[in-house]
Amino acid sequence: MALPHHTLNSDKEPSIELFIKAGHDGENVGNCPFCQRLFMVLWLKGVKFTVTTVDMRKKPAELKDLAPGTNPPFLLYNGTLKTDFIKIEEFLEQTLAPPRYPHLSPLNKESFDVGADIFAKFSAFIKNSPNNSFHEKNLLREFHRLDVYLNSPLPEEVDHNSRESIAVSQRKFLDGNRLTLADCNLLPKLHVIKIAAKKYCDFEIPAQFTGVWRYLQNAYEREEFNQTCPANIEIEKAYLSVANKRN
Repeated sequence: MALPHHTLNSDKEPSIELFIKAGHDGENVGNCPFCQRLFMVLWLKGVKFTVTTVDMRKKPAELKDLAPGTNPPFLLYNGTLKTDFIKIEEFLEQTLAPPRYPHLSPLNKESFDVGADIFAKFSAFIKNSPNNSFHEKNLLREFHRLDVYLNSPLPEEVDHNSRESIAVSQRKFLDGNRLTLADCNLLPKLHVIKIAAKKYCDFEIPAQFTGVWRYLQNAYEREEFNQTCPANIEIEKAYLSVANKRN
């Protein structure tokens, strides 16, 4: 699957192939927040790259030779295999650097930290739903923490020379008005939570969390996010066995 890419001035672009999990049809994008995370990073970098979906039920022979025992995501960069997604992200941030490519690191450390536990709390919730208010409260506590952060002005939003103070942040994303590595990490997980929790727990992110909803709305308007999301059915199928085990 070839992707749209920005035209770059230099003749020499790196050769990049990203391998991600295939969906239940063996071809389309499957449910894997870590795969989507790297997909978004490469798209935001504006570099030319190709994406190959890997059917986990029948890995092609060449992939068995390329990355034996490895599950997607993994990356071929100028012919060199890289398999640890955290290290891949760090490598891409260091290698695809300014002035040719944008830096994606957030300015504020808390932009990374604020959503760190939300996926774990969701996993506990969906495994124990519908009869466990304890896990639902834990999940809601994490959403509240995220909402407070998104609604609180960042230091760079505060003009100390102005008499008017900003009560509620108007920024689009975690760290400002540009997507960063923090968003590439959190948004795929929020999308999974939104779809799976609704399907199997009849849970929706409460409307009172206006910062979270503003954040999601802004994200869905960006092709780097909405074009890399798996179809809803992929997420629903991925969590079907989890839902069935509860009964």
